[in-house]
Amino acid sequence: MNWKELYNMQTELDSYIEKNNNIKKEEVFKDKVLALLVELGELANETRCFKFWSNKPRSEKSVILEEYVDGIHFILSLGITKGYYYQGEALPSVDETETELFLRMFTVCDAFYRDQNEYTYDQLWRTYLQLGSALGFSEKDVKHAYLEKNKVNYTRQHEGY
Repeated sequence: MNWKELYNMQTELDSYIEKNNNIKKEEVFKDKVLALLVELGELANETRCFKFWSNKPRSEKSVILEEYVDGIHFILSLGITKGYYYQGEALPSVDETETELFLRMFTVCDAFYRDQNEYTYDQLWRTYLQLGSALGFSEKDVKHAYLEKNKVNYTRQHEGY
């Protein structure tokens, strides 16, 4: 994955949003952390991996991927705010269930919020990418979906979202 390209695109989007809403990225750090947690919950809801009481099938892969990419936007943005950039190292495979990975993501998000350093940021990425792999997404899937959602985010900004 060309992370530099995604960081550059996210920097442009963040700058556009900040300028149009007269905010500074440092002022909304907490909001971005909460937004990531909300997006993570929305993603889990679409997978239905934890809904042992229900027989309703999970959402279509495209819907789940779009929710997943929403999280990518916020993880990129959080790193930009703090000056941290994921380098994209190879990840070990994991034997965790989707539910276990979601729970680990919530824990890692909290750890990053409490201790905002490069190590916890790296853990945020590693866990999220492992979750994406468990959900069946390739780098190509993620990049394509990010590019598409980035366009949608600009459109929403233009329309006063």
